[in-house]
Amino acid sequence: MLQPVDTIETPRPDAVVEAAVERARAALLEDVSPADVGEHRDVVGEGDGVATHRFACARAGYVGWQWSVTLARATDQEHVTVVEVVLIPGEESILAPEWVPYRERLQPGDLSPGDLLPVPDDDPRLVPTYSFGDDPLDADDKAQVRAVATDLGLGRVRTLSVGGRELAADRWAEGDGGAESAIAQSAPDHCHSCGFLVRIAGPLSETFGICANGDANDDGRVVTFDHGCGAHSEVRLAKKHEPVPVPDHVWDTLTPDDIERF
Repeated sequence: MLQPVDTIETPRPDAVVEAAVERARAALLEDVSPADVGEHRDVVGEGDGVATHRFACARAGYVGWQWSVTLARATDQEHVTVVEVVLIPGEESILAPEWVPYRERLQPGDLSPGDLLPVPDDDPRLVPTYSFGDDPLDADDKAQVRAVATDLGLGRVRTLSVGGRELAADRWAEGDGGAESAIAQSAPDHCHSCGFLVRIAGPLSETFGICANGDANDDGRVVTFDHGCGAHSEVRLAKKHEPVPVPDHVWDTLTPDDIERF
């Protein structure tokens, strides 16, 4: 049951625990070299009979860190007990960035020849192409089902889910092959009317294609129909931008005798 705000009791300070600076330092020195312990910084009351003493850390490379020693004392007892000794960072401390799992750190282009990147069985981007049924099957039975599925032309064990397709479509549309890229914004026309656009099959065929222009930046890459670049198949230069025609060759008919006469 919640108590009214004005009746909630605040922790009472414990003068004995808060004054036990040397007891806290002694506990700290049991595990830490004296050269790594600096001056006493402050003490913070944690509750009835509990307080934390903080000492500066003098260890090289630990700028701004502090040793934290928590002490406690039971009611009506003079003996102070050590609860924990830890090293904590301060506002100026250099901390490692938040840990990110290896799988989430990988970026396109990180894989080298021979590297393997297994896809989890429950990856939401994929769904089964066919079902094994409700009966439990061992590895040999599943292998036999896969063999039959291959003979029937089902082929892949898994295929893209609706969510997987949407993720791919968003990634492609927002990338360099999308309509918002700088090269597309300055293009004279869109890819949907370019003769170098190769159509793809499947549910993404109405939005994306493959560029087949070997002179374009996007050759061999997925592009949106509203993408574009200056290598569009129907681009024509204005007359003022056309190259200046090379004049006809002039044949030199002078002979060595003519040169001597001059």
